[in-house]
Amino acid sequence: MRTRPVLIFDGDCGFCTTSVRVAQRLVRPRCDVVAWQHADLASLGVTAERARHEALWVTPTGRVYGGAQAVAKILLSAGGVWSVVGAVLGLPPLRWAARAVYRLVADNRGRLPGGTAACAVPEAKTHRA
Repeated sequence: MRTRPVLIFDGDCGFCTTSVRVAQRLVRPRCDVVAWQHADLASLGVTAERARHEALWVTPTGRVYGGAQAVAKILLSAGGVWSVVGAVLGLPPLRWAARAVYRLVADNRGRLPGGTAACAVPEAKTHRA
């Protein structure tokens, strides 16, 4: 059984990779960090589809948090002032705002500094009746 949480991110995305490196340097989260392309997703209880969609935080017990919740968990794990910021991000209405901002950034990461075509989130497939 794992004893540390795992942060899963998109290792093909320059924006995501840079964001994780900055977080490791400045925030110093207490976790293992792995690109989803190199992770044993099945053992972590995560699908590739979800890992492509958002950053994920997997607790040692297997609970999975995604997107803005994962960011809050990263901050909480770091302790100090970062944990206060993480706790605040978990409270409504900031939780709702954080979710919207995360989605906006994630959906447009290919257009952000460091982003490449590999960063683009695949559009949802539409089903016709």
